[in-house]
Amino acid sequence: MVRYDEMTENTGSIRPAYQELDRWLKTIEQSVLETRRKEAELLFRRIGITFAVYGEDNAKERLIPFDVLPRILMAQEWDVLKRGLEQRVRAINAYLKDIYGKRDILRAGIVPEALVFQNPAFRPEMNGQKLAHDSYVQIAGIDVVRTGPDQFYVLEDNARTPSGVSYMLENREVMMRLFPELFARHRVEPVENYADELLATLKSVSPLSASADPTVVLLTPGVYNSAYYEHSFLADKLGIELVEGGDLFVSDDVVYMRTTRGPKRVDVIYRRIDDDFLDPLAFRPDSALGVPGLMVAYRAGNVVLANAVGTGAVDDKAVYTYMPDIVKFYLGEEPLLANVPTWRCREPDALKYVLEHLPELVVKEVHGSGGYGMLVGPTSTKAQIAAFADKLKAAPANFIAQPTLSLSTCPTCVESGIAPRHVDLRPFVLCGAKKVSIVPGGLTRVALKEGSLVVNSSQGGGTKDTWVVS
Repeated sequence: MVRYDEMTENTGSIRPAYQELDRWLKTIEQSVLETRRKEAELLFRRIGITFAVYGEDNAKERLIPFDVLPRILMAQEWDVLKRGLEQRVRAINAYLKDIYGKRDILRAGIVPEALVFQNPAFRPEMNGQKLAHDSYVQIAGIDVVRTGPDQFYVLEDNARTPSGVSYMLENREVMMRLFPELFARHRVEPVENYADELLATLKSVSPLSASADPTVVLLTPGVYNSAYYEHSFLADKLGIELVEGGDLFVSDDVVYMRTTRGPKRVDVIYRRIDDDFLDPLAFRPDSALGVPGLMVAYRAGNVVLANAVGTGAVDDKAVYTYMPDIVKFYLGEEPLLANVPTWRCREPDALKYVLEHLPELVVKEVHGSGGYGMLVGPTSTKAQIAAFADKLKAAPANFIAQPTLSLSTCPTCVESGIAPRHVDLRPFVLCGAKKVSIVPGGLTRVALKEGSLVVNSSQGGGTKDTWVVS
């Protein structure tokens, strides 16, 4: 399989985006890069950027490995991505409004009813719910892969509580601290204004009038959550209160925050808690993480939840396969970013093809995440493939399959020196009442093992700073 390297042409010449980095690398010794890598690790440990993997016997906090070589995109390449991402998130919001409202797309036969009503992330409680500014997804993380010069594909839509933005921001801060001389050689678009853009987005969807100054809080499950660092980091950057369920209460259909000066009304909640745990009176009665009565205040229109309840109904991997049709249906436009070709195993002909070609395909659980519950055919044993075939036959609707894409590679600092490693990209799209905004760049994840296509941090992947340069 021929891979596309973002730095080096097949002829050996250096692509324009990386020419200055190439010149700089020729002036610096590997030992210096290794020293800077260790300094970066020390900085991350001092800052406290860690995560845990649930379900492991030794689920201790760990660092996500950081690569000191940036991933670089030219401004014109980014512009193509930006326009496609904005289009996709507009269509996602339109789809969510429709399936919880008139359901025109179901009557048109574009999306099967089963994918909506049998989707465990679909929330009947949202049927007919009127949201301020018709805004469902304020923060989206769209995973994108590249296979060629102008070949970008959307791999996955994350519309519930997408994570990783703290790494995007901290990666940039560490790079600026450790490599000021490299920054001086480039005109790198900033990402530091993300917090300002996010706060403006959240305030714009407030139920209050435009002239009012809404109170925004970030709701976290608490210190034992794997992404707690990101929650506290973002609350600090936004200048808002970080709260747990016990810090909030509902009175007369209004949410209040307990403070030393008495109750304070809350207008917007940036929630990092799954739907099931938001309100024990509406969802799981055993949840100690949420706020009793929150859904009553929400349905009354007195508080905004970002993202909205029920947004998981669109980031299902089976719904993903219909996104090109969803874009055309709601926007009347051709999709600017293509999907990866996908077989829906719920369809008999597709299932037959997938079972016959398992050694060549990547098969994923429809509701899976984090790189778990999937089969990478080319790197699996015959026994693993046979076992997965049995799972497919037993519950075909739970799976989709895709060809094994040759993800693009970028230069990466590894033990043996500088070598190409496969990468993907998660840009963060902010969708407010009046505009969609995206800071130039995103979180680049890198598969540190040679030949590996799995970039997830839970599976041994690392991260890179992403530069958009002019």
